[in-house]
Amino acid sequence: MSETSDFVVKVTDVSKDYGKFHALESMSFTVPKGSIYGLVGRNGAGKTTIMRIISGLQKPTSGKVEYGFDRKKLGNVGALVELPSIYSNQSARENLVYQYMNLGLKIDDSIERNLQFVGLGNTGSKRAGKFSLGMRQRLGIAMAMSGNPEVLILDEPINGLDPQGIIQIRDLLIKLNREKGVTIIISSHILSELSKLATDFAFVEGGKVVKEIKAEELENAGGLVTEFYCGTPEKLIPVLNAHGLATTFDSESGVVFAKGYYNLTNIVLAAHEAGANIARVVTKETDLETYFVKLVGGKSNA
Repeated sequence: MSETSDFVVKVTDVSKDYGKFHALESMSFTVPKGSIYGLVGRNGAGKTTIMRIISGLQKPTSGKVEYGFDRKKLGNVGALVELPSIYSNQSARENLVYQYMNLGLKIDDSIERNLQFVGLGNTGSKRAGKFSLGMRQRLGIAMAMSGNPEVLILDEPINGLDPQGIIQIRDLLIKLNREKGVTIIISSHILSELSKLATDFAFVEGGKVVKEIKAEELENAGGLVTEFYCGTPEKLIPVLNAHGLATTFDSESGVVFAKGYYNLTNIVLAAHEAGANIARVVTKETDLETYFVKLVGGKSNA
């Protein structure tokens, strides 16, 4: 990868048509170097199509994809799009050997290290067809990681997994990103899970990116929002701020909106001491799925 490049993948006005069906329409987004970039969208939104194009499995009808590294070097892009392509009658190690051979890599002890890294070092001669879904996903990730790629592309890797499997995949990807410096592009329709993993997000709907957002901004989209009704908002707002709440004031309704979690008794007592008497409090718990639905419209599949 070029030392001057601050991105790994840059998608610009990419469209993809299948006859009269427009799978992608002028899609654009940029994946920062070292990020875990989450593509969030409902089933059929275009996530798999753009991942296939980025990984080189398909060509766009129009637009371009730029890479911040030498794309021609075999193995620089690791991809697990849709189901892992594994030999069910072979062991985990044998599957990795075949992958190394496909990439022209030397068969060495890095195979064992990769298996240990993904938690499959003790599977021995057990056939991959006997693996759980989570184990097969981890094997697929190990195969995609062969050759130490610059970017790892994963399409719905947690789909269908039980809670333990989801945690294992999430911990593995965080470990890959932090310890090996791998940039990861991951798609899912489950925003609540991606929010625990990704550093950057692109919301996809109708073959387009409707919004790019950083994890810090997304965190502020959910949480507890409280409406404080008070005749002296100028006295109440400093109290709320002192308790760590972010506030906004609606001058028309006279309502103070506060975001964050708090102890209501402490707030009421502190407000009383400051000369602000709270007449009414209304709390509303917002969540990330609601934010997603409001952003793309309609109902969520998550």
